[in-house]
Amino acid sequence: MNPQFVVIGIIWYIVFLLSTVCHEGAHALVARFGGDLTAFHGGQVSLNPLPHIQREPFGTVVVPWITYLIPPHWMLGWASAPYDPAWADRHPHRAAWMALAGPVANFTLAGLAALGIHLGILFGYFHIPYEASFTRVTAAATPGNAEFAATFLSILFVLNILLGTFNLLPVPPLDGHTGITALMSEDTARRFLSWSRNMGLGFAGLLLAWVLYDRVFDYIFRFSLSLLYPGAF
Repeated sequence: MNPQFVVIGIIWYIVFLLSTVCHEGAHALVARFGGDLTAFHGGQVSLNPLPHIQREPFGTVVVPWITYLIPPHWMLGWASAPYDPAWADRHPHRAAWMALAGPVANFTLAGLAALGIHLGILFGYFHIPYEASFTRVTAAATPGNAEFAATFLSILFVLNILLGTFNLLPVPPLDGHTGITALMSEDTARRFLSWSRNMGLGFAGLLLAWVLYDRVFDYIFRFSLSLLYPGAF
């Protein structure tokens, strides 16, 4: 385990916590606006990572480091924001917007990362890499702090594209499963959510989503690069 591996792991974990806390904090904030104070009382309407870690220590601490140590050395995990199921049944459209708030937060972070990358290129700190990877969406023009910033922004960009698009898949228990009900009438949304809960599709849906997503992520990554650097890749 060389020092560079450790440093990149620390960067990964900082980005993972930031991305996950923003995702769950967005769920909690929109739920509060919609009348469900469950997550607010649990401390999840916050960018402070401690309430999120205390709620899901395994998903926010243990799993990220285990997945980083296993090739291909990507750091993955999870957190959660509680909500009142009775509130969601009464207000399925509000629950849909709550669900969609998480991916929106991830896409916002990816957009901010893209802005930081382009500003770095503009001021001569970064350049477009010859070959892009998960940790090298942009490359430092000089060693030192620019290398740290380039790695941080690269991971921030790609991880939030991954989290945002994966969570939009319309299968339980992902956000897209509830979010898609924003396109339905409230009565239809209630029946759809009740049916999916009664079917107990949570684990099967997650497994199916991961298998499907693994097949399409390379295309999502290339499309994201084409938006970041039009005509370069």
